[in-house]
Amino acid sequence: MDFYGFYTGTEFEAYKFLGTHFTDNRVIFRVYAPAATRVSLIGSFNHWQEQPMNRVFDGQFWETESYEAKEGDLYKFRIYKKDGSYIDHADPYAFSSELRPGTASVLHNMNKDLFHDEKWLKKRNDRKKEALNIYEIHFGSWKKKEDDTWYQYDELADLLIPYVKKSGYNYIEIMPLNEYPADESWGYQATGFYSATSRYGTPDQLKKFIDACHQNDIGIILDIVTVHFAVNDYGLWNFDGTSLYEYPNSAVGYSEWGSCNFMHSRGDVRSFLQSASYFWLNEYHFDGLRMDAVGNLIYWQGNQARGENRDAILFLKNMNKGLKERKPDCILAAEDSTAYPDVCKPVDQGGLGFDYKWDMGWMNDTLNYFKTEFPYRSDNHHKLTFSMSYFYNENYLLPLSHDEVVHGKATILQKMACDYEDKFKMARTLYLYMFTHPGKKLNFMGNEFGQLREWDEKRQQDWDILKYPLHDSFYKYITELNHLYLDHPSLYEMDYDRNGFTWKEADMVKESIYAYFRQGKKETIFVILNLSDQERRYTLSNMQNKKLELLIDTDDTAFSGSSAPLPLLNPDKNGAIFMDIPADSGRMYLIK
Repeated sequence: MDFYGFYTGTEFEAYKFLGTHFTDNRVIFRVYAPAATRVSLIGSFNHWQEQPMNRVFDGQFWETESYEAKEGDLYKFRIYKKDGSYIDHADPYAFSSELRPGTASVLHNMNKDLFHDEKWLKKRNDRKKEALNIYEIHFGSWKKKEDDTWYQYDELADLLIPYVKKSGYNYIEIMPLNEYPADESWGYQATGFYSATSRYGTPDQLKKFIDACHQNDIGIILDIVTVHFAVNDYGLWNFDGTSLYEYPNSAVGYSEWGSCNFMHSRGDVRSFLQSASYFWLNEYHFDGLRMDAVGNLIYWQGNQARGENRDAILFLKNMNKGLKERKPDCILAAEDSTAYPDVCKPVDQGGLGFDYKWDMGWMNDTLNYFKTEFPYRSDNHHKLTFSMSYFYNENYLLPLSHDEVVHGKATILQKMACDYEDKFKMARTLYLYMFTHPGKKLNFMGNEFGQLREWDEKRQQDWDILKYPLHDSFYKYITELNHLYLDHPSLYEMDYDRNGFTWKEADMVKESIYAYFRQGKKETIFVILNLSDQERRYTLSNMQNKKLELLIDTDDTAFSGSSAPLPLLNPDKNGAIFMDIPADSGRMYLIK
């Protein structure tokens, strides 16, 4: 390890030095605890009796070795403070952890190569000009076993991969898999930043899951947290008797979630975090990282009024630059609801260096519009046009994520401003708008079949609901829409090119009509949405020597709709194509 780089925040491979490492017939243990007066290793292999560790290198690190320790053994570091007291801490760089409520670290040899994904890695890229349709899941509640226990990483692969392929997604995003103490935190309050949670198995099983996805041309994005950590005393909190990882000042030391904020001005903290990010990409072959709560890094406590956190911004820039230098084909996505500029501009051009930014404005405006009853939609017409006024400022990704289906917000289907049966019709139109709007796509599990119950991490999704025709036909609709998105380059290859989208009708306020073109290099698609409660006749002119081939109709009887439109529309002698669009519906046509 480059010690100067570690202290100055430029190290990306600290995990290869710190933590535990198998060498010949022994295991080497190293921990960084500069303020500790002494440190001992305790574990199942030494009957939890103290084995003194020695100060090494510049005196900030502690080291020992064991010939008795073996893979699967439990261990902790007993760290003594200046007042003579001690706390038994889990290893910050541990590769595996004991299943909660246990809190020990678990010895694991990361040297095993279990991957056979060379073909996938060779063709992998950031998807800027390709389709990116992400299925977001929480690993423990997508499906559970009959006895209500979790599937292991490799077990779930056998169920999830065929479903994802059938449903028309090409990437999976998984909510945090770092170790965490409370199920209710969903992984966002971490204690093990290098440790794949033991809830779903071992690191080797996770590797097998990812490899299986790659064998089936499915990319995997991991949700990570670089802002804060859990306050549990066995974790990073007050690690060596001082605020080693967190701010010593409580005014900025604690987050809105009751966790400790990382002190990004410290080089050792930056090296810890960026090494963890690189670890998931390098050791597990994740294809990308989604970074949570980036706004809380940009601004102090996420509050713009408190000003920019320049040290955290510098951390983001250096980390993203370093990750892209090492893994140029990976995806880096920011969950950021602020208006901070140039999030997706390369660092050497003054930006933060992300590939994508979640479009939280699009998400809020769109959901608020579809929550609005028909008589009031004209007053809110431009909620659906506003996104294109700023869209080309960043590389936006359109999310309908887990955050939108919990905590009393209602599921996507339940948000629709109409009676039960009409909710499906309205939601079909919402998703047509989403999948024909520029930007990559992300949907949370359950959205695809019209989940009615808010997501609960303790329960699997309501798969039985598919036995009802309205839900089954809604799933068929989403599946067809997903595949149309994957199959038509005009819907993705020019997402971030101003020539890829053109409004045909953005100001038919009274009629609540929206129409636009999506252009690709070799094809053009026409989309029309009638978001009123009345059938509308629309005339598309200047269509001489062209015709419209219907790709999908939200009101098709095949999806429990009520209409059977003509599959092909031809212009009259004046080049006009007339179409009658049912209330609260939309259509997508290929221009031939």
